[in-house]
Amino acid sequence: MKRNDIVVLDGAMGTKLWEKASDKAPVWRYNIENPAIVSEVTHEYVEAGAEIVQANSFGANRFAVQRDGYDAREVVTAAVRLAKAEAAGKAKVALSVGPLPLMMEPYGDLTEEEAAEAFKEQIAPGVEAGADLIAFETFMDADMLRVAVEAAAPFNLPILATMTFTEVGKTIMGHSVEYFVEAMEGLPVTAVGINCSLGPEMAVPIIASFEKYTDLPLIFKPNAGKPVTVNGESRVEFDIDTFVADCAPALDCNVKYIGGCCGSNPDYIRALIKLVRG
Repeated sequence: MKRNDIVVLDGAMGTKLWEKASDKAPVWRYNIENPAIVSEVTHEYVEAGAEIVQANSFGANRFAVQRDGYDAREVVTAAVRLAKAEAAGKAKVALSVGPLPLMMEPYGDLTEEEAAEAFKEQIAPGVEAGADLIAFETFMDADMLRVAVEAAAPFNLPILATMTFTEVGKTIMGHSVEYFVEAMEGLPVTAVGINCSLGPEMAVPIIASFEKYTDLPLIFKPNAGKPVTVNGESRVEFDIDTFVADCAPALDCNVKYIGGCCGSNPDYIRALIKLVRG
């Protein structure tokens, strides 16, 4: 099925960086400590044809970076600048923002106000450095995602929002697709959808269920799977052909953004481009 209306995203950032790094540090640290591999991964996705590439800023919030003696502004600014340099007008750059490593009230001690401040602290330098859009990824708490989107709204950039679901169609916090969509109501979200956790076969029924609750464009960014060993060789669960074939039914939904998450690489993105462009 030819779908020229679909925007092709990139694939995994973290797992690709760990393949290239000699040390398995939190990947946001590479923006400062090993920027060459960050640039290399981004360049590979741009060359593969991704229309949006993510800055390596996913976990660069104050709670994570301060533990290692870094400043969120420094890390996020570096992430976006590296991505912009490699995108070079060929692709847009998304400021990637993940959930905070603390739980909000009533499940934890973090207040909504504290969460909002942490998100603003991560978002502001990314916008200033030239991010073209903001991508919230791998959230499990729809209420935290709502706080994050509210914090991003004043920056007036397109916002992509995805959550990560289990095979039963709920997050590990027990939040359903319906709950997620309701949490986004009234907010300036460009598209919603799913990323991470599941391979495409299990993820397709979940992305299809979004159409019951929203007319917003959908985002489909499933995993290529965890590493497995076959005949002594390490590979991911879903090879490229299987991954693409299993993604194909998602094109029958209102999917407007498609890419890969953990385990995927530029070759997966090339194959997805062939799928959606016919």
